[in-house]
Amino acid sequence: MNVLTGSSQTSWHPVMTADTTTPSYWLNWRVLICTLWIISSISLTVFIILRYEGPRNSRSKRRETPEGKTCGGLLYEDELWKPCLRGVHPVWLLVYRLMAFLVLLIMLILNGAVDGGNIFFYYTQWTFASITIYFGLGSLLSIYGCYKHHNKVDGERIANLEEERDVEKGTSHTSGPPKFTNAITSAEESTCNGQDCEIAGLFGYVFQVIFQMNAGAVLLTDCVFWLIIVPFLTHKDYHLNLLLVSMHSVNVVFLLGEAALNCLRFPWFRIAYFFFWTTVYVIFQWLLHSASSTWWPYPFLDLSNPYAPLWYLSIALLHIPCYGVFVLIMKLKHFVFPRLFGQSYQYV
Repeated sequence: MNVLTGSSQTSWHPVMTADTTTPSYWLNWRVLICTLWIISSISLTVFIILRYEGPRNSRSKRRETPEGKTCGGLLYEDELWKPCLRGVHPVWLLVYRLMAFLVLLIMLILNGAVDGGNIFFYYTQWTFASITIYFGLGSLLSIYGCYKHHNKVDGERIANLEEERDVEKGTSHTSGPPKFTNAITSAEESTCNGQDCEIAGLFGYVFQVIFQMNAGAVLLTDCVFWLIIVPFLTHKDYHLNLLLVSMHSVNVVFLLGEAALNCLRFPWFRIAYFFFWTTVYVIFQWLLHSASSTWWPYPFLDLSNPYAPLWYLSIALLHIPCYGVFVLIMKLKHFVFPRLFGQSYQYV
């Protein structure tokens, strides 16, 4: 088992450099500067959310384009469970989300069973649990979407049969030749123009926020793991194992697959939730260490380090490229997919 996952005895814990419960640890210039970074992050987050979040703000800031496409944070209900390709049944997105949820849940449970509750001291496990919750919620939404899709297709099929019988009996009152629609494709090919599609509720917006928050957080955790922890800490009793490596690889693979398959928008301003997620984690660590003197899960969070303000600022600035990379990935999807799939690709 140690070869697969490690154990609580072999897991790496940083050396404690100072007693975090003493006033001298917190009453100094380093903590003051880091506190200013935290306050600035929270203020910027609140400003962006209040300015851009929600369908009302989206409509006031960005009106519909001449092509009838809407931008910003507006979200329609069927975008939560609809694949990005017309003609692809929503059940395929459901299968993918269920598979991702089960794999991630098993890995999280296995990690917790081996290393105990201490794993949630780490930002990685916070993000891993969040993305697991995302795929669990996504599975429920996809089940609901498959149900709606089935009812819509059946309703259109019955309507077509009734119209066909009326035509055969000569009772149709249409002035021109009868028009027949494909019940299966019409259910998928109906596009939202802002008038005949239902806007998503609060639950739908929460789901989209979790998706975008995880997009940045997953890239941040993997960047920190592969670019900072592995190169600089593997020689300090930091034991790599199969589960640890997998958790910092599978998460981004599943998220990229989800981004390729789903029909969710990716407005830029949701980076605010990414900053908020990390800020909550840092505040949690500060409260924990002020109450109990314990090791820091990441050495760069240790406020006794004279370079702590620089580390905190660097990690904060790292949020921008991590989120920006995912924005570029989504733009690349919107550029490549129309050329690969033509009119069958649908996006807003």
